[in-house]
Amino acid sequence: MKLVCISDTHSLHRRIPDIPDGDVLIHAGDSLGQGTLENIEDLNDWLGTLPHRHKIVIAGNHDWAFQETPELAHQALTNAIYLEDSGVEIQGVRFWGSPWTPTFMDWAFMLERGQQLHQKWRLIPDNTDVLITHGPPKGIGDEANLGFKCQNVGCIDLLDRIQKLSLKAHIFGHIHEGYGEYLRGQTKLVNASTCTARYEPRNAPIVVEI
Repeated sequence: MKLVCISDTHSLHRRIPDIPDGDVLIHAGDSLGQGTLENIEDLNDWLGTLPHRHKIVIAGNHDWAFQETPELAHQALTNAIYLEDSGVEIQGVRFWGSPWTPTFMDWAFMLERGQQLHQKWRLIPDNTDVLITHGPPKGIGDEANLGFKCQNVGCIDLLDRIQKLSLKAHIFGHIHEGYGEYLRGQTKLVNASTCTARYEPRNAPIVVEI
C-alpha cells in the first residue's frame, strides 16, 4: 500500500507543486488557514480533484471549525474520511487518527502535558497499523525554533505509547522545521509538514510504502 503524506498546508494546498498518486492520501492536520467552514469547503473541493481512492484527514491546532462546529465541519468534508480519536480499516490496514497536541498558547485541540494527553493516547488500539497524529512524539521531528533557542517540543506520553505498539508507520506534522522521514526500530515516522517555517508550501509530499 502506498501512502502519500502531507500536513500543515494552511489553506495553501493549491500551491503544492506535485502530489504523487497512491492508495491513500493522508493529511495530518492544519489543513486550514483561518480555521473556517469556508476553508473546509475549499479544501474539500480540492480533495475532490485528486486521484487517490482513499483520503484521510485529521485536524490540527489551526483547524478551529472542526472543534467549534464539528457537525457542520464534518458535513463540509465529503471527499475524505475524517478521524478524531477514531479509526478506519482500508484494505486490511488499520488507521487511527488524533488531533491533540500539548498546550502552547491558545489554539485548537490542545491539552496539558501529562494525564490529559496520556488518556488520549490510551485510546489508540493496540492493533493499529498506521497512526496519524497532528503532533510529533518527543525527540522525533519535533525540534522547533522558538526564536532564542531550538527545543524538542513533542509529547513524551505519545512517545511512550508508540513504543508499546507495532506500528508500520506514524504520520504527523505540526513542527514545520521537523519535516522529513525517521526510523525507530521497524516503525517509519514521517513529519509531513508541507509548509516550511516561513509558511511556504515547499516541502514535497512524502510517500511511504507499507
